Amino acid sequence: MVTASLADRPWRSLRWLVLAPHADDETLGAGALIAQAEATGHFAGLVYLTDGSGSHPAAERGAQRLICVRRREGAGALSRLTGSRRNRLFHLGWKDAAPAAPGSSKFDRSVMTLASFCVRLRVDAIAVTARHEPHCDHAAAAELAYAVKGRAKRRIVVAEYCVWADRPEPRRYRAIRSDAMSPGLRRYALQAHRSQLTASHGHGFRLPKAMQRMAARDTLFVERGI
Repeated sequence: MVTASLADRPWRSLRWLVLAPHADDETLGAGALIAQAEATGHFAGLVYLTDGSGSHPAAERGAQRLICVRRREGAGALSRLTGSRRNRLFHLGWKDAAPAAPGSSKFDRSVMTLASFCVRLRVDAIAVTARHEPHCDHAAAAELAYAVKGRAKRRIVVAEYCVWADRPEPRRYRAIRSDAMSPGLRRYALQAHRSQLTASHGHGFRLPKAMQRMAARDTLFVERGI
């Protein structure tokens, strides 16, 4: 698979919106993209698809408390990746592991919301988890991004990134790589997601150690012919 660079034309001039299914996916799959886009003035913002309430049993601490914690952790990770505390973080509020079906009213409202973001924030490209990711929320985020591409009143490129899945079929996709992040920056950002790394909120999801060993660069995948 021939790999282009985000520093090359036309990629270097695009304004990027990152769509993450859960708080921590932005760091795992698109942290280097966020850092590079911010450094060049081309980062439009970050959107979380789900509210984070499903990562731990709600009875232990309360769902609303967990939602607030996950939002705070996401904001902390974003500020570490960008070196800025400017608020460019948005929440669609879907429930974890209960994605809205394409064509449903909830899905269509989310498409309209993101399409309006793309116009207001002058977005040229959406980075989103890959269609073939095994988690239902990750696949749903991709469906949403492609629906926004068809609805937005401007040309939008969708670029997929992998969190849990292997690279997609090279005959269907072109690969674009980001610049390398500063040493330790991605791990520093990931540490903001304490609820996903420790037992601070009791029994629930814990990011495997292997997933915490992250590359310095991101690789994005764009469908050929685009």
